Amino acid sequence: MNDAPATLPIETLIADLRAALRQGHVVLAAPTGSGKSTRIPLALLDEPWLAQARMLMLQPRRPAARMIAARMASLLGEPVGQRVGYQIRFERRIGPDTRIEVLTEGILTRRLQTDPTLAGVGLLVFDEFHERSLQVDLGLALALDVIAGLRPDLRLLLMSATLDADLLIARLPSARLIRATGRPFPVAIHHAERSLGGDLVRPMVTAIQTALARHPGDLLAFLPGTGEIERCREALLGQVASQIQILPLHGRLSSEQQQRVLAPNDQGGRRVLLATDLAETSLTIPGIQVVIDSGLARKPRFDPAAGLTRLVTQPIARSSAEQRAGRAGRLGPGVCYRLWTAIEDQGRPQRHTPEILIADLAALALELHLWGVTTPDALQWIDPPPPAAWQQAVDLLRRLGALDSRGAITPLGRQMARLPLHPRLAVLLLSAQPAARGLAADLAALLSERDPLLDRPGVPRSADLGLRLDALQTWRAREGARDAGDRSASARAHDGWGLDPRRLATVDRSARQLHRLTVSAPAGPASTAGELIALTYPERIAQRRDQADGRYRLANGSGARLYRDDPLGVAPYLAIANLEAAGADHQIRLALPMSESDIHTVMDARIRVRRVLAWDPRREAVAARLVRELDAIELSAQPVPLEDTDAVTDVLLNAIRMRLEQVLPWTQAARQLRARIALLRRVEPQAGWPDLSPAALQAQATEWLAADLTGCASVAALQRLDLTRILAARLDWRARERLEQEAPTQIKTPAGTWRRIDYQTNDDPILAVPLQELFGLVTTPRVCRGRVPLVLHLLSPARRPIQVTRDLAGFWERHYAEVRKELRGRYPKHAWPEDPSGAQPVAGVQRKPPTGATR
Repeated sequence: MNDAPATLPIETLIADLRAALRQGHVVLAAPTGSGKSTRIPLALLDEPWLAQARMLMLQPRRPAARMIAARMASLLGEPVGQRVGYQIRFERRIGPDTRIEVLTEGILTRRLQTDPTLAGVGLLVFDEFHERSLQVDLGLALALDVIAGLRPDLRLLLMSATLDADLLIARLPSARLIRATGRPFPVAIHHAERSLGGDLVRPMVTAIQTALARHPGDLLAFLPGTGEIERCREALLGQVASQIQILPLHGRLSSEQQQRVLAPNDQGGRRVLLATDLAETSLTIPGIQVVIDSGLARKPRFDPAAGLTRLVTQPIARSSAEQRAGRAGRLGPGVCYRLWTAIEDQGRPQRHTPEILIADLAALALELHLWGVTTPDALQWIDPPPPAAWQQAVDLLRRLGALDSRGAITPLGRQMARLPLHPRLAVLLLSAQPAARGLAADLAALLSERDPLLDRPGVPRSADLGLRLDALQTWRAREGARDAGDRSASARAHDGWGLDPRRLATVDRSARQLHRLTVSAPAGPASTAGELIALTYPERIAQRRDQADGRYRLANGSGARLYRDDPLGVAPYLAIANLEAAGADHQIRLALPMSESDIHTVMDARIRVRRVLAWDPRREAVAARLVRELDAIELSAQPVPLEDTDAVTDVLLNAIRMRLEQVLPWTQAARQLRARIALLRRVEPQAGWPDLSPAALQAQATEWLAADLTGCASVAALQRLDLTRILAARLDWRARERLEQEAPTQIKTPAGTWRRIDYQTNDDPILAVPLQELFGLVTTPRVCRGRVPLVLHLLSPARRPIQVTRDLAGFWERHYAEVRKELRGRYPKHAWPEDPSGAQPVAGVQRKPPTGATR
């Protein structure tokens, strides 16, 4: 980092910038590598309008904050902490003479909440504003509110290489836009000839090897996450020259490790830096002449419907690609290889979606309520928070006790807002009994830092949060042994753990800080890890489903699952701390086992005891139970007797709707009645006959059946119902008369017998009748005033079917002779006249013929 200030392109704009800031706010669009992050704050130190007030400069990432502060201090010939200092989580290097404070964005929010006037501050600099993190949008909204009401003299400077300047000027009409063009050195862009496909590591390794062979200098490769970085590093180790250093760069490295990567290379040789988007902005990495860009980034995306956040690997926007390419042109001409095609580049969005539009807004909502704002409409936003995500956040804060029923912040909410944590984790810390505060701090640190349990190929990580707690305690004990001189014990501490000691060290440091912040907090109700997680994520208390291995029902009604064979799968209840949205059953990432008594200890106020009526399929009856439940989870139930006031009929009707044909006493008479009316509905669709189909009866069960269910509570009791009478009651007396006339249940044959008509068919009704009883009848009998012929099932004397016909005359003419020939020898006592249409009908055996008559 030895570029002389006079050579930086931003120098030509400083005079205009000074003049503009004397009048008001400024939006500065200057290319990557122009020197805006380090030169502008220094150039403003002696401005009269500042009157020796401080500047607060916001950076989106901790490594950038350290490096930029160090660079500005070196340009002044001073150590960090004099006129230039920085403050990030766990680190503060600011002295009484500090004029420029480089901060990460969340710290500005804390400053504003503590001192809304920002006394002694004259300028807020939002660097790399294009990243539009949730905290930077919140910080800007609060700062604008301060300027409007308390500090009209406070200036704002928004800077980036790729910000949407037109949008910002439209939202901040009082600001002046200053643009710089060009970059310090040209960068040649090369796109891939074909799409990346599913395997990222192989084409990245190939591109790195090609670039090393073609171009001098160090190389910076952008990958979406640490998993891809590690796989790429392993693939490169045996394929590049041994003198080439392969170094990772991501936010999970320690500050010392990051500093080594970002410092000038004094060891000689070339370096290949494998980085996440941490290296996309602000930082000038010495020696970089080549960038290889995967075009991917891994970002959290909040799903308001599920209330969960998932990490999504997605293509970067064109503005981010421009930022990445600029890394190669800061110190000289460079080259950038993009692992996507030129056509695909045209399809990428110009800018990425601001985090405020896709993030969990619980922390933002808590900050606004602490600010005294109950709706985001009261503030000025570049993009306002989406209503659905905002309402979800407010609902969560109410459930956590941060807001009361009227939406006002509670004393607990104020305590939560003072902690540098998501509101859920703040509740975790504040819910602990004094003896459990260390445990609560450990849990909060484990949930906010990277998982110390390492991946094993082909084996999913166990979701048991207790494993991490035990590992942290063991690591502390063995680190203590090492500090005491037992280095062999310390070395043994890492053997076979499957844990990352660096991550454990980060968790330990975070836990110690959090513990210090809550030493004087009021005592909470929880004493165990499971109780603490349950209070933090009450809607994620989960109950195992019917002994199913690894599948659970959550208190909010949704489903969740563990990976197969996870030991936690035997636990009857879980308190789930990390849940990833994944289809019908979300994936459980971190959880602790619970007992029912644990749930009662911390959730007793939310447990409802209610009398529940339900259908008992085993007894086929309505049953009453006294149920204890936590939202959608039934903790316990005991049977109790039915009472006169119980809504038995409603439950019974639901059971009937589900099994209409099985549970009601469908006698032949009832089925016949339903079929007769169905026939008339078909023949006379406009006549208003009631619909007695199964679907209609199910839908209208309350109307036609409820009044007759008094005293019934079981299928056995239903069998006493007279269903024929109940269905007939749906007809008035005129309709009943018409029914008997047009769809009679019986018909008198020519032989004088009454035969039943069967209407229970999807076709026309059936009349089964001995053939001899129809002698002398020429036409087929009909119902419905002659509109519907009966289907005749003609029977032998033994009542066996002979013929089925709708055309009796045709049968006599074409088929009777053959039937007569076949059957008269078998049934000689029955009449078989040659001309049946003119013969006398006979019921049973024929009468003895008169003297002289012939057969």
